[in-house]
Amino acid sequence: MSEVEIGRAKRARRAYTLDDIAVVPSRRTRDVQEVSTSWQLDAYHLEIPVLSAPMDSVTSPETAIEIGRLGGVGVLDLEGLWTRYEDPRPLFEEIADLDQRSSIARLQEIYAEPVKEELITERLNEIRSAGVTVAGALSPGRTQELWRTVVDAGVDIFVIRGTTVSAEHVSANREPLNLKRFIYELDVPVLVGGAVTYTGALHLMRTGAAGVLAGYGGGAASANRRTVGIAAPMATTIADIAAARRDYLDESGGRYVHVVADGSVGTAGDVVKAIACGADGVMLGTALARADEAPGRGWHWGQEAHHSRLPRGDRVQVGTAGSLEQILFGPSHTADGTTNLMGALRHAMAANGYSDVKEFQRAEVVVGG
Repeated sequence: MSEVEIGRAKRARRAYTLDDIAVVPSRRTRDVQEVSTSWQLDAYHLEIPVLSAPMDSVTSPETAIEIGRLGGVGVLDLEGLWTRYEDPRPLFEEIADLDQRSSIARLQEIYAEPVKEELITERLNEIRSAGVTVAGALSPGRTQELWRTVVDAGVDIFVIRGTTVSAEHVSANREPLNLKRFIYELDVPVLVGGAVTYTGALHLMRTGAAGVLAGYGGGAASANRRTVGIAAPMATTIADIAAARRDYLDESGGRYVHVVADGSVGTAGDVVKAIACGADGVMLGTALARADEAPGRGWHWGQEAHHSRLPRGDRVQVGTAGSLEQILFGPSHTADGTTNLMGALRHAMAANGYSDVKEFQRAEVVVGG
């Protein structure tokens, strides 16, 4: 990987966003009807490589059920409004109507309400009763406190998601979460992230995680670059973590860890390029926040936007593009990449002669396309 000189005392590695790259058509094509988007996430066979981001503006119990019905996995934020309030719908209406200048302060007030364990159980049971895969997410800081409630509620996939998650968190104030011991003691597959480097991802894979989230989420709603100076160009991030997956496969004697792209995957083209860079699946925030059914009502925000001391995200308007089914499967009535994401993926795979997602990870890409 090439480096550039920032100044005499500092050099930087050159990295690429998904916008910087493009997939190159190969010499072979395939009938689109012969292309499969299905994948196997641990014990769960899924028809599409899509998980919803655990963000209140994206995933409610109702949208989690609908995403599961459509072949993906809806991941509920277990520290969100659905586990803080018995009926948060009026609050979603209020958030949609907030003045932009005061929105962060009001979000902080709304999210000051404590998480209630009985609501975690109730929400997960609601999703389970619909017969779809049940997935819930906690931040690393709340996992030790709430994980037993989540597991007892019958979660199928446990997601530990934060801005930056490491296998070696250091703290002099409290006992940090020991990921390796925690994952070993669980009976359910764990997805953990965000990871943005080869080394960080490799260490997370060694904890026994079933999957690693590549990136730190947020996408359009993230303000990490502006507030704390942190960014993760996603094409390079995914490719680095895919390399860690390959090397861990050899190191572990054949244990495969899934890589899920999480962040800056907002259009159909982004989905295509994320998988071409090596992702097994994608975690969609902005793309699904545009759904008619999305709880955010055309607005999008994450946990970073209501942090009590240092907000690192915004409430942003993303508008609506159609129903969840239309966003995932079409039909499209525009060429902006906001609808028929799976149709676009199938088309790209067929145009390059690949029959499934795993094969498409070998697609050739170029910079500056």
